[in-house]
Amino acid sequence: MSDEMPYPSTRYRDMTPKMEAAFKESFLKQLDEAVRDLNPDLILCHHLYLLTAIVREHFPDRKVFGFCHNTDLRQMQKTDLEREYIAGQIRRLDRIFALHAEQKRTIQDIYDVPKEKIQVIGMGYNSHIFKNESLRVNDGVTRIAFAGKISVKKGVESLIRSLDYLEYEKERIELLLAGGAGNEEEYEQIVEQTYEYQLDKKCPYKVTFLGKLPQKELAKVYNSCDIFALLSFSEGLPLTVIEALACGDRVVMTDLPGVKEWIDTYAPGADIRYVTLPLMRNVDEAVPATLPDFERRIGQRIWESVEAGKTKEVDVSGLSWTKIAGEVLKVLSLTS
Repeated sequence: MSDEMPYPSTRYRDMTPKMEAAFKESFLKQLDEAVRDLNPDLILCHHLYLLTAIVREHFPDRKVFGFCHNTDLRQMQKTDLEREYIAGQIRRLDRIFALHAEQKRTIQDIYDVPKEKIQVIGMGYNSHIFKNESLRVNDGVTRIAFAGKISVKKGVESLIRSLDYLEYEKERIELLLAGGAGNEEEYEQIVEQTYEYQLDKKCPYKVTFLGKLPQKELAKVYNSCDIFALLSFSEGLPLTVIEALACGDRVVMTDLPGVKEWIDTYAPGADIRYVTLPLMRNVDEAVPATLPDFERRIGQRIWESVEAGKTKEVDVSGLSWTKIAGEVLKVLSLTS
């Protein structure tokens, strides 16, 4: 669903009518087989986009629920592909699940869906893997973690540059970046610039690229760090923030539309410091001239988090996949 994926892919904006036909034929072949074998009471579709529209049209007598993930909204805003067809079929879904109230309003605006058909359900994390196991070492070093695609739009460059605004001894801060490439060339450029940055003594602290990690290894990183930083320019509901909170981290993150309101509702008291976004264009691109002030704000929030010293515990158990699945089944029983 993203225009940049860590594997060979085709952007929706580049699809031809012939490619659309092949896309539809390939998916329907598998879907017809699955529906024939399973005879499901409910079909769950992720992303309010082309495939979900195809499913709704192809199975008119089946109950179909759709989940919004935000990348679908970006595609509808940026791409002309079958926009009217997609919107028309999304309006025919039996129920739509949104991550938070702000996203619900955006869904209403883009697809012209009645608000009664949309339910805010949030996002679930794997509570069996992500939990506080107290692996932190009391050695005077504050360790900051990031997890996600190593890309400009994830705010990685700005996070690294924000370290310039901290005035601690060089051994006091360490940044650990977990994640692979969205765009391989961009990834290599960020890594190369960071190492040059360190060699030139412009970056005063140690920055380590951990690569893409399995979830259990990522949980260990969260548990060994004190602060989790996510400075994305655009997100639906960042699951990594919930995972990090579950592992006992403080959080510094961008003040993304709807996210603070949702976290305050479902994880009240979460130890999060928000950073105002830079001026944006094209949904998820920052205006370059506004980045220095943005990076200064990041540095200030990180400093505040470092000085806080100890994380306030927060209960995020209500955001587990078990809770989310229960909510979906409750809706199914009410609509059957």
